[in-house]
Amino acid sequence: MSVGDVAGLIAAIAFVLLVGVLAIPLVKLGRVFDETTASVKEITAHTVPVLDETATLVASSNTQLENIDTVTTAAAQVSENVSALTALFAATVGSPMIKVAAFSYGVRRALSGLGASARKGR
Repeated sequence: MSVGDVAGLIAAIAFVLLVGVLAIPLVKLGRVFDETTASVKEITAHTVPVLDETATLVASSNTQLENIDTVTTAAAQVSENVSALTALFAATVGSPMIKVAAFSYGVRRALSGLGASARKGR
């Protein structure tokens, strides 16, 4: 063997060692990609049912909101009816009651005035 052959052999061995050293991180990187793929598949498997449940919950919430809207509308109508009934009662019964109260106040004043003048006259 000549010196050139030995140098070539050393260069070939160095190249093989270099390729081996560089192959180790590449193999580890491949394992990382495999684990990442498995993690993404697992996350997807757990996320899809959660999204389905969320869609069902939102649909159920919309139904409940429609029911609440119906109840709120009914409550507003009841409030309007009570207000109208109160106004009708005040117009129908309120005015005569005020007149009766004023009349009874006047009678009491008159009677108290008579009682006071009768006591003064004695």
